[in-house]
Amino acid sequence: MIKLVGQRLLAMVPLLLIVSILTFSFTALLPSDPVDLIIGDRGSNEQHEQVRERLGLNDPFVTRYLDWLGRAVQGDLGTSFFNSVRVTDAVLLRMPATLSLTFASVLISVVVGLGAGVAAALRPRSWIDRLATFGATIGQAIPNFWFGLILASVFAVTLRWFPATGYVPLGENPLGWLLSITLPALALGLSTSAALARQVRSAMVGVLQQDYIRAARAQGLSSRRVIFRHALKNALVPVVTVLSFQITVLLGGALIVEQVYAINGIGSLAIAAVRQQDIPMIQGIVLILVLVVMGVQLATDIVYGLINPKARPA
Repeated sequence: MIKLVGQRLLAMVPLLLIVSILTFSFTALLPSDPVDLIIGDRGSNEQHEQVRERLGLNDPFVTRYLDWLGRAVQGDLGTSFFNSVRVTDAVLLRMPATLSLTFASVLISVVVGLGAGVAAALRPRSWIDRLATFGATIGQAIPNFWFGLILASVFAVTLRWFPATGYVPLGENPLGWLLSITLPALALGLSTSAALARQVRSAMVGVLQQDYIRAARAQGLSSRRVIFRHALKNALVPVVTVLSFQITVLLGGALIVEQVYAINGIGSLAIAAVRQQDIPMIQGIVLILVLVVMGVQLATDIVYGLINPKARPA
């Protein structure tokens, strides 16, 4: 397992380098000049040149990239063009809200998806199976931001059970944190659990028909032990792969749902950076989000290796 983790960590280095080159290249191709947004249309040519020189925009592309890369390796992703805030500090300040929303959504997705998928697989072609399949179809068809609006309208505006907007940090008020992320997490998690439920049902149906499951039942093992210790463990092998992809989807969806619930996470920071063409902020957000996704993939590989010995390196 240590060898597996080491291989994945080494593979991250060239991937991060490629992502940094692409991100830096794309931001350099922006059609408009960020200096125009900084000083406005009334600035003189001399003022434009002074700002461009101060920001290093007059330097060649390769020089700017190597300078940025050298500082990024040391943990310095630059400074915002507009408010002189360090990009690393700004992203890390907003990251807890986005990660809280994402992982709460993952928890809901796993609980609902596994429960519905297992229940449907144990009673194929029954009303439970049809209900789970219908619910999964509806869940995949409804956009999560629209579902978030419906939840906010019913449970926040009408019933007043949850706050309609805002985010409360976990360390400040645990109950307030739970209330503030419940509705957005449900909007994300329930839609993602639909794909997970389909995969779980398909995998469980196939596993339950294997000979070793029949042998386990013939030995007198309880149904609960056969299902959860033998069948579900083997069915989780393909499910883990789907779940890792869904976590990435949830992270992207969280950036959109944050706008519905006015949560000051990475989503609002990214939208503001794109509107202002804040190049250092855009580059920093992309790089840190890629690191988060790569961390999720690493955790997936570890879990996959634990439940599937064949995936471990020799």
